[in-house]
Amino acid sequence: MPSAIEAAPAKPQPEQGARRTVAICGPPNVGKSTFFNRLTGLHQKVANYPGITVEKRIGRLELPNGPPVDLIDLPGIVGLHPRSEDERIAIDVLRGTSRATPQPAAAVLILDSTNLQAQLRLVPEILGFGIPTLVALNMADDLSARGGNVDAQAVAKQVGAPVVAVSARLGTGMDKVTKFLEGTLAPPQPVELPVLNNIPAERRWAGGVARRASYHPPEPSLWGRRLDRAFLHPVAGPLIFLAVVVLVFQSIFTLAVPLMDAVDSLIGTTAGWLGILLPDSMLKGLLLDGVWGGVGSVVIFLPQILILFLFIGILEDSGYLARAAAIADRSMRAVGLEGRSFIPLLSSYACAVPAIMAARTVENQRDRLATIFIAPLTTCSARLPVYALLIAAFIPEQPLLGPILGTRAAVLLGLYALGFAAACATAWVLKSTILKSKPAPFMLQLPAYRWPTLRSLSYRLLDRSKIFLRRAGTVILLTTIVLWFLASVPYTDGEPPAIGDSLAGSIGKTIEPLVEPLGLNWKVGIGLITSLAAREVIVGTLGTIYGMEADEDSPALQDALRSELSFGSAIALMIFFAFAMQCMSTVAIVRRETGGWKWPIAQFTYMLVLAYTAGFAAFRIFG
Repeated sequence: MPSAIEAAPAKPQPEQGARRTVAICGPPNVGKSTFFNRLTGLHQKVANYPGITVEKRIGRLELPNGPPVDLIDLPGIVGLHPRSEDERIAIDVLRGTSRATPQPAAAVLILDSTNLQAQLRLVPEILGFGIPTLVALNMADDLSARGGNVDAQAVAKQVGAPVVAVSARLGTGMDKVTKFLEGTLAPPQPVELPVLNNIPAERRWAGGVARRASYHPPEPSLWGRRLDRAFLHPVAGPLIFLAVVVLVFQSIFTLAVPLMDAVDSLIGTTAGWLGILLPDSMLKGLLLDGVWGGVGSVVIFLPQILILFLFIGILEDSGYLARAAAIADRSMRAVGLEGRSFIPLLSSYACAVPAIMAARTVENQRDRLATIFIAPLTTCSARLPVYALLIAAFIPEQPLLGPILGTRAAVLLGLYALGFAAACATAWVLKSTILKSKPAPFMLQLPAYRWPTLRSLSYRLLDRSKIFLRRAGTVILLTTIVLWFLASVPYTDGEPPAIGDSLAGSIGKTIEPLVEPLGLNWKVGIGLITSLAAREVIVGTLGTIYGMEADEDSPALQDALRSELSFGSAIALMIFFAFAMQCMSTVAIVRRETGGWKWPIAQFTYMLVLAYTAGFAAFRIFG
């Protein structure tokens, strides 16, 4: 029997002494992040919930006719019975049982209007939390363009809560969201809602709401069907995916060159100005050799990283990456993993840390551990500056497939493929032995194809730039400053020692026997140690070391590397970085996610042995 669940008044009540918090919630892939970005713009930050590694995004919204509110973008949920840590966190926040975040003063429930009937059953569950709730039917522009229709007011009368049709992508209907947050959007009368935890009753209710609201789902897109026939084809699909990957990596080298030259010129010009303005002193050496030589040599690779993430953003926002996940499901099953593991592994191409956190969406515990174990083997963006430096120094650019693929892009693609192959082989071994289990069925709702918006892509690139520059301004800067001081000791007669006679040189020569089998010298050995803080630190380290021993007529960093390393040494170093963990942040996250040191120690040791062995073999083959 239905029970009466009264929707709370629509006017959010301000909390005493603090800005009100409003939760943005809804199922996965309904445009919550786009909605959040549309409202908050640049006024947002990312943090972790205390004690756990689930991220939360909080943004500030200045209201025209009211005090500002804090919006919190919750992870996607499909019901009140969480299947992952992300879902549990979102439900605890809405229920008011989270120790880290108080219950929000109001909520905005985002639903996909192109798939409305399947998602309406979430409405009574969210209203049951007893907080003022606005139901936003997102993607209304797509629904209308494809011949669909829904009467938002009719839905509101049946659910007893305000309902608005919006397009977060275009910004239409967002004024009504603002009115709700200001408390000026009148709610409908409370109504009877279905009994919770009764899925058949909820589905019948949702079907009745959709029918009485004149809901007509959108017509299937003719172009969408045609594209799916190609992208999801068992033969053509993987070939298209490979072609897309080749295009991305070729663009990293071709499109980024003018931007990298501009950044390099800016760094060189500012260093020249500082050299003229500053008197000879330790401070001048610190700024020119430490900061500009170290940090500048890393910042120059920002254009390549942004181009990589630009393509990832286009593929994700257009709906293609979901198709790539469906294609990859076959490969995942071949190595014993389920299709859900593809999403964390895909995000590890940005950074292994959020990838390991995203593994919480994998329900099977053994599959989750296997995913965490292999995630650092996929090539993260921190490896890109290392690869780009060595490839530019040792691989001459020659066409392989005309303008489509050159030798440098082919080597970069090979390094990415090498890491992925190692991850697959490791997963197969783990899933065949200590983590053996049956993979769960993989179910994925494919989103409609959409044109990515400049606004969404801009926010993505701005966020990535901030993360990269924050690392350059903290971890890399601190490392290069410490290295500069080590390389300047002992400072005698007002002059720093030769780099080989410094404390840093002594440390490097002590560990040189360990890296000599890879064809590497003590300078690279120092870089391997400093890169444990962050992989790309090795570029700044080498920039600092070679910058300190250079005079004004010295060759650039690439030329300096060519003069001291062989082709085989460079290949060995790239392969070492393809396999080695070289990231203490990842080690820390693995420890937190697995609840102890057993897995991170085993993971670090395995990857180090694999990297050293493969690098040794590469030097013997190519050296």
